[in-house]
Amino acid sequence: MHAPTLAVIGGGQLARMMAEPAAAMGIPLRLLAEAEGVSAAQVVPDHLVGDYRDLATLRRATAGCPVVTFDHEHVPTGHLYALADDGIAVHPGPEALVHAQDKAVMREALGRLGVPCPRNAVVASVADVERFGLPCVLKTTRGGYDGKGVWFVRSVEDCADAFTAAEASGVRILAEELVEFRRELSALVVRSPSGQAAAYPVVASTQQDGICLEVVAPAPDLPEALAGRAQEIALRIAGALDVVGVLAVELFETADGEVLVNELAMRPHNTGHWTQDGAVTSQFENHLRAVLDLPLGSPAPRARWTVMVNILGGPDESVGRLYDGYPHALARDPFLRVHLYGKDLRPGRKVGHVNAYGDDLDDCLERARHAAAWFRGDLGDESE
Repeated sequence: MHAPTLAVIGGGQLARMMAEPAAAMGIPLRLLAEAEGVSAAQVVPDHLVGDYRDLATLRRATAGCPVVTFDHEHVPTGHLYALADDGIAVHPGPEALVHAQDKAVMREALGRLGVPCPRNAVVASVADVERFGLPCVLKTTRGGYDGKGVWFVRSVEDCADAFTAAEASGVRILAEELVEFRRELSALVVRSPSGQAAAYPVVASTQQDGICLEVVAPAPDLPEALAGRAQEIALRIAGALDVVGVLAVELFETADGEVLVNELAMRPHNTGHWTQDGAVTSQFENHLRAVLDLPLGSPAPRARWTVMVNILGGPDESVGRLYDGYPHALARDPFLRVHLYGKDLRPGRKVGHVNAYGDDLDDCLERARHAAAWFRGDLGDESE
């Protein structure tokens, strides 16, 4: 019997990284890419280019595919219901995905589940923000990512940009308390339609300007009880919201030893890229297994530590070695794993990542940071 063709909406690096385990498992992919030559279109031959906001285009991309999944969470909810009505298994489904698409809907659902979250409220005016309390964080309820659509406001004057953006885009604004936290954690789980679930080790992530810089797996010095609580929260959310595929629950670890849910993502996630080389089954393979309702693979780590560091575009398009960085990086560290996305360089843009694993955390950190800096061109002509 032939394997079913899996439709993937979105041509970014997440779809690109799904292609490798799909090829190994003999699972054909059909891709809807936003433009020719984008990251995933370079490695998925069966692709078409079109707008995911157009239902007719979505139907062409999914024709003959029994299952559809996503590289991003921006497909209109109504279109997802239409595809489901066409008989296509939409994973994650529209009832689940809306919680990753709309932060206000997410907060309402998590509140009903009794999940610990920062204090929050939808605000319609600066006066509402004053009543909520300053300082605080303002977020657009839809469309934000990698720090976009997020404002840290400490005065009434700081609120103007948020409400201007909301008015232009027609979305609501969510106010959240400014949490004093020790560090950011991520609990990644995966769940299949039949209800099988698996939880990866809880990791620590370092963010800068809303962009993930590095991830350490597992999170160092995280009490076992707190790690278990974070995994339990993620599994409970996945079950209650009927998530199919990968769910990333981004958390704040507070100074008093608690965790608060910051964000949800219902797709493979940057904080899970370490699993490509550091886990028995990567998040990308387990996402494929889940959406096709195949038995899930083990999320167990292969090494004591794995460190993932993102490669970001430098200050201008001439900076950054990328392919030219291979001779140095690979000769210096034969155990290093490099993943490039085939993207044009732009300042601050994620264009790849490196994974280093081993028994010594400081060594893994140094190796991964050095390699990422070399690819960015931050180390000048160093040739050690």
